[in-house]
Amino acid sequence: MSFPPLHPGATVSADHAAHILGGLKDRTLPKPEWTHGAHLTAAVALIGDVGLDGALGAMPDMIRRYNEATGVNNTDTEGYHHTITVFYLHVVNDFCRRSDHGAVDAQATDLLASPLAARDYALQFYSRELLFSTNARRRYAPPDIKPFPGQP
Repeated sequence: MSFPPLHPGATVSADHAAHILGGLKDRTLPKPEWTHGAHLTAAVALIGDVGLDGALGAMPDMIRRYNEATGVNNTDTEGYHHTITVFYLHVVNDFCRRSDHGAVDAQATDLLASPLAARDYALQFYSRELLFSTNARRRYAPPDIKPFPGQP
């Protein structure tokens, strides 16, 4: 089955969410489909499967391995970004916990329709300087502007 890339405002089916998370896990997701919306949908699906702690443990290596498989280097300037991953896992978990929709497709659709789906959402909590620093890319950095929903 073929799926379009996910972007803010998209409707997500259960099959599409499973396609994204499965393709991330086995590194077969077509690179053009690995959008910000797909990152968020993968977070919803993974948290639904293994909870926040399981997602925090699994997602970093899944993204790193996927990047390597698609020719993206994980360096101090590109590829995997730890603070952004931890930030979004906590924010998505908080969003899903507060949602009255239990199904992954409904949660992902609601999330993509929310302000959290904006690519610059994290900049409400982090200065650009901190968020895009080498330190924040390598290890979790707490926000320097204000706490975020679900912050550890």
